[in-house]
Amino acid sequence: MNGPQKFQDALKQEKPLQIAGTLNAYTALLARRAGFKAIYLSGAGVANSSFGIPDLGFTTLENVAEDARRITGAVDLPLLVDIDTGWEDAGKTVREMEKAGVAALHMEDQIDAKRCGHRPNKQLVSREEMGDRLKAAVDARKDRNFVIMARCDALANEGLEAVIERSAYYVTCGADAIFAEAMTDLAHYDKIKKAVKVPLLANITEFGKTDLYTTKLLAAHGVDMALYPLSAFRAMSRAAENVYKVLREEGTQKSVLDTMQTRQELYEVLDYFKLEEKIDRETKGHEHTGSSKKPR
Repeated sequence: MNGPQKFQDALKQEKPLQIAGTLNAYTALLARRAGFKAIYLSGAGVANSSFGIPDLGFTTLENVAEDARRITGAVDLPLLVDIDTGWEDAGKTVREMEKAGVAALHMEDQIDAKRCGHRPNKQLVSREEMGDRLKAAVDARKDRNFVIMARCDALANEGLEAVIERSAYYVTCGADAIFAEAMTDLAHYDKIKKAVKVPLLANITEFGKTDLYTTKLLAAHGVDMALYPLSAFRAMSRAAENVYKVLREEGTQKSVLDTMQTRQELYEVLDYFKLEEKIDRETKGHEHTGSSKKPR
């Protein structure tokens, strides 16, 4: 079963579907071990973690596609990807994401010089321009199950009625799902879902405009997907800061060992021991046959 079909199936199996933000292949492995049925690659995550820059529209299609390929190469979980505003050609972006093994993507209705959805001074394109982006994306996809999601950032500038109007229009342009960004009330989701009648995503990101609603509350208000884009990244970053600080101040990492994943645990995630045993068996086999061929 391919990624898009897995994503569609996961939407039916879990309400709301919890989607964990993953920065790279290794965090994707951790998310799979935790039991998530779908994972996410954040545009901010690519900018912040892969390039050390702010999420202000500086990263490119290739930057994001490369990180996506690494993740889909490591796990078989369906991957949702943030493609910002679609870059210069939404159709090309969709084709590249499908080639990268991505299952779903979301595209937003901001101008190309976009901002984080929870920051002030966002500027939006017209609903018609966003509609053209969506139509190009839909026309370009090869797999009908590949999910094209429209993210609407209109609440802060234009109000809830505009979010509802825009989102309903985006569905007529081919959007399979709606990402309602930076909602400030659970009732917003009820009203949007009633209008659009397609799967609805809530972005449950920390330190933003939206409260950290539980999955039970979200399900009761029509939400089909709960996204946690950078939760692990924030925790990892704080842990790294602490370790670096302790190393400089104490001259040893002894006092923070209990905050670290052990070597044994790392190897278990990576299936290190199984692969090592395979290499050992092949090496012994080559010794017995006198072959000089190196183990693979």
